[in-house]
Amino acid sequence: MSKFNRIHLVVLDSVGIGAAPDANDFVNAGVPDGASDTLGHISKSVGLNVPNMAKLGLGNIPRETPLKTVPAESNPTGYATKLQEVSLGKDTMTGHWEIMGLNITEPFDTFWNGFPEEILTKIEEFSGRKVIREANKPYSGTAVIEDFGPRQMETGELIIYTSADPVLQIAAHEDVIPLDELYRICEYARSITLERPALLGRIIARPYVGEPGNFTRTSNRRDLAVSPFEPTVLDKLNEAGIDTYAVGKINDIFNGAGINHDMGHNKSNSHGIDNLIKAMTSEDFKHGFSFTNLVDFDALYGHRRDPHGYRDCLHEFDQRLPEIIAAMREDDLLMITADHGNDPTYAGTDHTREYIPFLAYSPSFKGNGLIPVGHFSDISATVAENFGVDKAMIGESFLDKLI
Repeated sequence: MSKFNRIHLVVLDSVGIGAAPDANDFVNAGVPDGASDTLGHISKSVGLNVPNMAKLGLGNIPRETPLKTVPAESNPTGYATKLQEVSLGKDTMTGHWEIMGLNITEPFDTFWNGFPEEILTKIEEFSGRKVIREANKPYSGTAVIEDFGPRQMETGELIIYTSADPVLQIAAHEDVIPLDELYRICEYARSITLERPALLGRIIARPYVGEPGNFTRTSNRRDLAVSPFEPTVLDKLNEAGIDTYAVGKINDIFNGAGINHDMGHNKSNSHGIDNLIKAMTSEDFKHGFSFTNLVDFDALYGHRRDPHGYRDCLHEFDQRLPEIIAAMREDDLLMITADHGNDPTYAGTDHTREYIPFLAYSPSFKGNGLIPVGHFSDISATVAENFGVDKAMIGESFLDKLI
């Protein structure tokens, strides 16, 4: 019998809580990540008012300097800690895959100088469209359509760009390159980037609409990922006949592996919370695991180096946290965490190598406080033990600490 009948895991994409011990091994625009601190620097520079997460214990998580505007609670309602990444990477897929129990020992390929001509030529031959060579480099997703969207509207050329992540992104105006065509081109790009020296984590379709000077990316984004190279705890749950619900881009990150209920993509964080609550309150979801990604922190504010927007996004989540808690049943467990950092006050526009916060709450809790600092993969081991399935490659359960 499961200790918790249902577990709900929510990933606040990129909400790191301070540089990891090995952060200086990772760089951001030539600057080592050793001084990065997503939550700390937001709290210090623009203030942070998240009383509901603070009540769970966010301000109690051990740090060299306390979160300036997030007080520690003398009697929190939940358990808290921070978790360190083992895998070699600081991207979305590496973080999520480790959260589900995998150890990524060889990072995916990245292309700081743009993709090789061979890849671009193959995409041109398949699509019948030329590629804008000037866009072929790490680029902000909004800046690249500002710079090359007008040209695409005139010529129908493809905008292919990358980032500090191991991704190939194709931006396309929906009135110029229809969605079906964009998706076909992305599927082809996926097929030619499955092996080194071009093993990419994701191919991302980035549709947008509007006129020059007023372009807007739409919610029709699609991520085409590689499948995890070993079974994750999601696979273990699915094989045992246990419900697994995916909210947001989780289904894309795991290429559908181990997921038997997909709630679809999120149009925004708020929409993602709506979808999570819809799953939680479904009569069909009686027993199992839900896994939610809320990406706006990262995509809209971290990469764009917007601490004010990032702070407001955190406020919005915190204000809706009571709704998530209200949708819980007595024997549910809620876990809130992240997948990497993306300090909006830091150099460059890349992710940052940080600890991630971990908060846990259940209406059934009799205790509270701190649990030992561990690793991303400990989340997966805890889920596995709760549901009586084998853990994946790595991770140590802390289920016995949640009482």
